[in-house]
Amino acid sequence: MKTKPVQQLTLSALLIALSVLIPLVMPRIVIGPASFTLASHVPLFVAMFFSPKMSMVVALGTSFGFLLTAPFIIALRALSHLLFAVLGSLYLQKRPQIVNHPKKFQLYNLMIAMIHAVAEVIVVAAFFLLGGSPQVSYDTSMFTLLFAFIGIGGVIHSLVDYNIAYFIVKTLSKSFPVPIFKKASNK
Repeated sequence: MKTKPVQQLTLSALLIALSVLIPLVMPRIVIGPASFTLASHVPLFVAMFFSPKMSMVVALGTSFGFLLTAPFIIALRALSHLLFAVLGSLYLQKRPQIVNHPKKFQLYNLMIAMIHAVAEVIVVAAFFLLGGSPQVSYDTSMFTLLFAFIGIGGVIHSLVDYNIAYFIVKTLSKSFPVPIFKKASNK
């Protein structure tokens, strides 16, 4: 099912606004320079159920919003979301029926979470190695930061947020046309 361009633009704008607003109001866990805000990825994950194009727009819009409102490293991490969002959305387009199979969906969710975390580890490592933060030493604290907090913590954070998004979108799909759920019900 195709949505009208005005609907897509409006929904994309609302999701971008939510992406920038959520970190201001939701609980946050901060461990060193790593931080995890509950539901911060939900708007982007919601976009993935609509289209790769919407996922791309929301990822870019969110990155720009964070460039204006947050530290530069946060904007770079948000920009890295472009990778998993587009890949994940393309996968959903090809296999929409996965949303009807909880075990398969959770495996897909884990793969997206791993791509998400690896992309953020690469961005953060590059940022620190290029001198973006003089507070972090390049010894065990760097390893701990990257792999334990950004890597493993990022996977867990992604898994939780995608499940929240799935629950929201599945509920909305009962009264609002969500393309992936519409395609899944037709197969």
